[in-house]
Amino acid sequence: MTQVNPAILTWSRESAGLSLGEAAVRIGLRDTKRSSAADRLAALEAGQGEPTRATLLRMAKAYRRPLLTFYLPTPPPLADRGEDFRTLPEDQRAESAAAVDALLRDVRGRQSAVRALLDDEEAGAIPFVGSIRMDAGVASAADALGTAIGFDLQEFRAQRNAEYAFNYLRRKVEATGVFVLLMGNLGSHHSAIDVGVFRGLALADDVAPFVVINDQDAKAAWSFTLLHELAHILLGATGISGGALESRIERFCNDVASRLLLPAAELAAIDLKGVDQATAQRLISEFSQVRNISRALVAYRLRLAGELSEDRWRAVSGAFREEYLRERAERRERGRETEGGPNYYVVKRQRLGLALLQLVRRTLEDGALTPTKAGKILGVRPRNVESLVAEAVG
Repeated sequence: MTQVNPAILTWSRESAGLSLGEAAVRIGLRDTKRSSAADRLAALEAGQGEPTRATLLRMAKAYRRPLLTFYLPTPPPLADRGEDFRTLPEDQRAESAAAVDALLRDVRGRQSAVRALLDDEEAGAIPFVGSIRMDAGVASAADALGTAIGFDLQEFRAQRNAEYAFNYLRRKVEATGVFVLLMGNLGSHHSAIDVGVFRGLALADDVAPFVVINDQDAKAAWSFTLLHELAHILLGATGISGGALESRIERFCNDVASRLLLPAAELAAIDLKGVDQATAQRLISEFSQVRNISRALVAYRLRLAGELSEDRWRAVSGAFREEYLRERAERRERGRETEGGPNYYVVKRQRLGLALLQLVRRTLEDGALTPTKAGKILGVRPRNVESLVAEAVG
């Protein structure tokens, strides 16, 4: 049997963001008369003994790593995040690092496989990837982005609600060759990644660009995040977004996205002078709802325009966030109390997007892709692939 390099045990625990004590609990080690559970784990990491296969299986689950990882000769390099556009406190960044890296490894693995399939099909490069520079200005970049995807603001607003508006926008984006995924956890809601540390991800590949949106966010915010990450792709800037929008590139992409969704002249329709916070929240909510955009976006633009002070903006935005989290918790609770729920395949299709499903279906039918490899691209078991892609028609 192949021996495990103790350095792999240490690396996999630390990259999961766990202390010795936390890890020992998660993998089911117990205290003995001679040593604590944490000391027993430390001994394994020091090479004093060999972990059993059962222990390795529990480690794989606790550290969110494939079992084969523990048989590598040396620890692999850190996940390449591209540029990290986030401006997070160090403790918050460290706390989220393991989950973000796990999600990023997953997405990069899928994107690499998709790129290989498209290369085999001799797909051409997408012309707008890396086509603009920040010094061109926000207006020029917004025009270029809108033209590239054929965006029609009136058609976007004509959709019945924010989710349908996002679906319209997603279809436009995916028609250009960009794959758009909704991913906000590592397989279950117990591993959800807060939008404060991860809101979106852009992989600015010229053949298989990917955008990932954290679906833990409000649906009304998805369209803005999609356009924000597309702005990164137009800049040719691979990286992860989240947290405060204070860096220059994040502010630029934020302004490009908001310009497309909310022309500055329309802000004059909201008069917040002399109104209390509750009234301000109501006016912003009404304004955003008829435009299929998020209240947070409107509040942000009002702050930039000087219509909301910094303190009032933070208070209003905080109230919107608390309301959303409360409503989400109530929806989950109602879901537990009722039988059934959304169909598994319907939910999966929404998260994966039609472009990815159609590619997998086409290459399966052509024999260029096996069900096993298709399952890895789609994040499902091979036996579920056929049913999942069955309705993936244009």
